[in-house]
Amino acid sequence: MKKQWLGTAVIAILCSVFTFYGMTYWQGGEAGPQVEIRQMDQVPGHQALYQANADGDFVPVDFEGTAEKVMPATVFIQSKIRQERRHQNMSDPFRRFFDRDMSPFFERERQQPQEPQYGMGSGSGVIINEKGYIITNHHVVNQAEEIEVTLSDNRSYTASLIGSDETTDLALLQIDAENLTALPLVNSDQVKVGQWVMAVGNPFNLTATVTAGIVSATARNININKNKFAIESFIQTDAAINRGNSGGALVNLQGGLVGINTALMSPTGTYSGYGFAIPSNIVSKVVEDILEYGSVQRGYLGVMIRDLNEELAEELSMERINGVYIDSVMAESAAMEAGLQSRDVVVAVNGTEISTSPELQERIARYRPGDEITLSILRAGDRREINVVLKEAYDGTLAAVQSPQLSKLGIQLRDLSEEEMEDLGISGGVKIERIESGVVRQSTQMQEGFIITGMNQRPVASAEDFIEQLTAVRGGVLVEGIYDDRPGVYYYGFGLDS
Repeated sequence: MKKQWLGTAVIAILCSVFTFYGMTYWQGGEAGPQVEIRQMDQVPGHQALYQANADGDFVPVDFEGTAEKVMPATVFIQSKIRQERRHQNMSDPFRRFFDRDMSPFFERERQQPQEPQYGMGSGSGVIINEKGYIITNHHVVNQAEEIEVTLSDNRSYTASLIGSDETTDLALLQIDAENLTALPLVNSDQVKVGQWVMAVGNPFNLTATVTAGIVSATARNININKNKFAIESFIQTDAAINRGNSGGALVNLQGGLVGINTALMSPTGTYSGYGFAIPSNIVSKVVEDILEYGSVQRGYLGVMIRDLNEELAEELSMERINGVYIDSVMAESAAMEAGLQSRDVVVAVNGTEISTSPELQERIARYRPGDEITLSILRAGDRREINVVLKEAYDGTLAAVQSPQLSKLGIQLRDLSEEEMEDLGISGGVKIERIESGVVRQSTQMQEGFIITGMNQRPVASAEDFIEQLTAVRGGVLVEGIYDDRPGVYYYGFGLDS
């Protein structure tokens, strides 16, 4: 045992000696730690994802080539926006001590010219034409006094606002530049759930940022645009979109423009899995209208709609649940003149099947006033084809609204114009144009001209909002509002079963 122990010790000592001299020789005789870093050139990357091409062969999913095509066509936009200066009223605290208004002592200071204050907004944009046309979001450049566009090669230009449309949240800019890379617009009708897409933009001022994901839904409405005639039929994606991506590109793997990134849904205000883009077909229509007419030309049906659900389908004895239910038809509208009725269900536009309200809105938004379209509807179980000549949007003096609910109440409504609401100091409401035989006349002292501003302690923004709330009510209704020719707030109550 002792000999075995000695032998092991001798071997350990010899190994230590050889290791010491070997390291000293390798280090050129100098002691101290050395680190060897090895470099390799042109290492091929291994593709982890594959997809089938047109021939059915599986090929690697290539994000690199798409990014190279798209990044030069995506720009960084900065908007210079004038901010109102708020003057503090200095007279109030002095009135408290001196029992009189001391404001004349401050008039000289207030009359001094004040330098305007500006804020800066930022976002993204996409070059869609070699002549310098750039598409972005309306909210990126809204009220901007100066717009600066920076290209991917760091060239900067002052942009001109060619036109803007709040209802679709799109704006068209132009810069005086040459040798620009432009993205082609694809047919967004062909975009399918599950397809790969890439989002390119400038989130948090991080220029030329690329993220990838899939299309997770289409024809999505998230009620983010508060314009009365807003069109929302977004492409939903899980490609990361954050603040600053607004106006940027959503593209397919061929580098075609699928949509314009415009919104995200998140409890924190930053990316949490859901981003939304305006489909390229809407973008194309807006650009064409702005260039040809100077503003967007949209045709309107003049109906109030909602998605068909199982309860409605059962009530209408329908086997299918897909479709758009017409709640009411506006007087003197294109829909009324064509013969559309409340309780009709729209299932197709010009032969293209539709399932939801956003799909119907998007389809109608592609046409201009005077265009004739064919709607396929279901009425009392029968499918019918109805030709409709679209009209212009109502300009604030909306015709009276008709619906089964309003017929039961015996009232006719119309929306207020922006001027009327401004004069009355209210932000929303609906006016009683006519009171006929019905629940309201039997149960209340309400008079024609009454302006409903709330119902059951909830604000009423428009006739459509009033009907929607009324449909959901079970039992009693308490409306509040004003008259434009007498002071005070008035309340009227009635039962829906009266």
